[in-house]
Amino acid sequence: MNKSNAMNNDTVLRVSHIAKTYAEDGLKTEVLVDASFELKRGETLAIVGASGSGKSTLLHIIGGLDTLTRGEVAVEGRVLSTLSDAERGRVRNRSMGFIYQFHHLLPEFTALENVCMPLLIRGTPIPEAEQQAMTLLERVGLGQRTHHKPSELSGGERQRCAVARALVTRPACVLGDEPTGNLDEANAAQVYELMLELNREIGTSFILVTHDQRLAARMDRTLELHNGMLREHVAA
Repeated sequence: MNKSNAMNNDTVLRVSHIAKTYAEDGLKTEVLVDASFELKRGETLAIVGASGSGKSTLLHIIGGLDTLTRGEVAVEGRVLSTLSDAERGRVRNRSMGFIYQFHHLLPEFTALENVCMPLLIRGTPIPEAEQQAMTLLERVGLGQRTHHKPSELSGGERQRCAVARALVTRPACVLGDEPTGNLDEANAAQVYELMLELNREIGTSFILVTHDQRLAARMDRTLELHNGMLREHVAA
């Protein structure tokens, strides 16, 4: 039992034979056929594939934001499909962070308030949440921009704020869906470098869906989604 627990502690995420089929007007479309992998604590993983191959669908299923047709996703040993909506929400809040191509910051709130939000949802007292959020905003280079709203930040600043929000709870795993896809090359490189630095400092695992092969090459592993199945990606 101790050996099993040690293995579970080292495995943040286990994706087992995931399948996803959409049915509309009597037609069935298989987006995912058989996707499986494990993610270790502190590991970085890129998922690549052609547009429309199902990468975002896979990420949404992993994050408990979409249902699966067949298979199983376990986050720190908890199988998402066995949990209630409220329990899945708690797992997302405590064990996962999310970064999207478009920052999805709440426009009416400041950078500090946006980064505080996951902690406040968890029930962290406001002074403690603000202190933790401020520390991380300073780390991502936004210490002087904490009281600015998203409309007052540049594209790169907004995405760095989104990175801080994803990491403020120190989750076991961060899921990124083209997190630098809306940025120019210089800002994309800066945000990507920041994520890798925070991965090393905090020990959070990262799964990033990306079209950028140069960025994917810097991850520990790269998997390619092809014909609904995942396979180890071999660079050309």
